[in-house]
Amino acid sequence: MTVVDTDILRLLQRGEINIEGLTRAGSNYTFAVTVSHNDQQCMGIYKPRKGEAPLWDFPTGTLYKREYAAYLLALILGWDIIPLTIIRDGPHGVGSLQLFIDHDPHENYYTIKEKQPEPLKVICVFDLLANNADRKPGHCLLGEDGKVYSIDHGLTFSADMKVRTVIWDFGDEPIPDELLEGVEWLQGQLLDPKGRLKEMLQLLAPDEASALAQRCTWLLNNRTYPGLYRPRRRG
Repeated sequence: MTVVDTDILRLLQRGEINIEGLTRAGSNYTFAVTVSHNDQQCMGIYKPRKGEAPLWDFPTGTLYKREYAAYLLALILGWDIIPLTIIRDGPHGVGSLQLFIDHDPHENYYTIKEKQPEPLKVICVFDLLANNADRKPGHCLLGEDGKVYSIDHGLTFSADMKVRTVIWDFGDEPIPDELLEGVEWLQGQLLDPKGRLKEMLQLLAPDEASALAQRCTWLLNNRTYPGLYRPRRRG
């Protein structure tokens, strides 16, 4: 089970946000910030709704909600892969605020898979559930604490299947039973959502919530990681 650090949560919720700079990655405005309250301080990543670039395939002004919904989904499943994330007001209005993870900038999906493939298998299943349309190599971090983290989840939960990912290395391998058990449990909870799951679904459109349930069924029916299509050679 994922344990939420209540001290860090309160700091993110109550602390003063000071912008340190605009990050270079991505088409949306993403700010590196410090969050301070009394004698506590941490670094964070702040993504305001006002800084979201319009997209043809995602409703305008919803990406910050999807960042938080992705965090809630991982939290509900007990998959400790996404840094603590909240929604709150900041210097540029409402947006998502995520705890910054100290990490090695030279590490990414391609280097991590050689050292710690198991957490990446969790992230892969998560991406299929959340319908992640933007899994780039640099969206997998190796923290200084030795854990593997998943970041950048604004392009998730579309009602249409849009998975775009670099994670194809596990194609045709069976999905571990413990991950499928989590998916099966989630499928049952979606019939009568309560608590954090209800909060998560309220961030999505009704057809997006229905599509999440359909992806649960798809995963449980297939039970293997999808792979890239490779046509057979003749002769």
